[in-house]
Amino acid sequence: MPPPVLPVGLLVSSARLLLERHLGVVWVGGEVSNLFRAASGHVYFTLKDAAAQVKCTLWRSKAQLVPFTLRDGMAVEVRALASMYEARGEFQLSVDTIRHAGVGALYERFLALKAKLEAAGWLAPERKRPLPAFPRRVGVVTSPRAAALRDVLATFARRWPQLSVVVYPCAVQGDGAAAEIAQAIRTANARREVDVLIVCRGGGSIEDLWAFNEEVVARAIVESALPVVAGVGHETDVTICDFAADARAPTPTGAAALVTPDCAELRHRAGQVARRLQHALAYRLAHATQRVDHASRRLVHPAARLAEQRARRADLAGRLARAAARVCAERARALDGARLRFTRELRSPLPGAERVAVACADLVRAGARAVDARAQRVAALAQGLAHLDPEAVLARGYAIVADAQGRVVVDAAQVDTGDEVSIALARGRVRAAITSRQN
Repeated sequence: MPPPVLPVGLLVSSARLLLERHLGVVWVGGEVSNLFRAASGHVYFTLKDAAAQVKCTLWRSKAQLVPFTLRDGMAVEVRALASMYEARGEFQLSVDTIRHAGVGALYERFLALKAKLEAAGWLAPERKRPLPAFPRRVGVVTSPRAAALRDVLATFARRWPQLSVVVYPCAVQGDGAAAEIAQAIRTANARREVDVLIVCRGGGSIEDLWAFNEEVVARAIVESALPVVAGVGHETDVTICDFAADARAPTPTGAAALVTPDCAELRHRAGQVARRLQHALAYRLAHATQRVDHASRRLVHPAARLAEQRARRADLAGRLARAAARVCAERARALDGARLRFTRELRSPLPGAERVAVACADLVRAGARAVDARAQRVAALAQGLAHLDPEAVLARGYAIVADAQGRVVVDAAQVDTGDEVSIALARGRVRAAITSRQN
């Protein structure tokens, strides 16, 4: 039986599936060649080494995220999906991420050292020291041949021309650069001839900047008695030196601007303050002048002031005399009028006098009747009281007998034979002894 015949499309698609399932996403390192950027934004290139090569596709959405510019001959590492382009039956890599060769290991070393220094407290924000507002002398730790030094000096000349600069030369790239940078920082601290230090260099790859990621440099910065400003690389470059320094600038030029005041801005602010001071002084002077003018107008010779006061006193005395005479005249007229009215009232009979007389007579008669009625009532009460008077009973021959305690005896059982009693009569009182009793 003959073997089955496969269509080309099925064969190639099967091979693509096998590649994607068995290899999947892998990291591949090599050199870029045949780089081509399509109008659509996609990037096509070949990744090769001494033994082989493979076509790569970097789609536009991924190409926009690459932080550097791809060039032929650049050593890179790509994270890609191994697959096949079925239309031509070609093996290719669909690139997802791309980085410089060796960056992965270096980045891992960077993260490990950063974590170690954070645990030791070297990167703590509270350790950061403030920068001097107006430094007299600034130290720069960098290579004397570096373009970064020229940028820093140009910034100093523009912003603060009178500033003194001390350069502490060192290598900023390559073997031994980290030790030279640390030694330059220690030398600046030993000399103590500057107010602040700038550690800087221009941009470059992570390998170029790796000297600033060494622990020896971070230790020298942390142990420095002088404030340290880091200005390493470009804005996107971040090193351990940036974290350990007291302040970080995105570029060497930014570091120079960070440690120096802007003399043009200071002159502008000083001019504004001078203008405000001038306006304030002018206002105070005008106000004081107005007060002096007002006081001068009020200033009078003492003799003139005394004459004015005497005249005013005479005028007030005259006015007071006239007012008193006017008041007295008005009171006299009022008194005369009251006297006339009182005389007329005395001469004329009182209104209602007849009614008052009749009322008085009625009142007298009513009072007499009331008195008679009260007298008769009192006589009746006196007569009734006389009937109840004990002394009247005693006058008829009765007596009141009391025992030794003064209690009235109303029953023979209250006394015994031999007891003394007191007998009250109509006139006088006698004492007696009980010789016998009959209940």
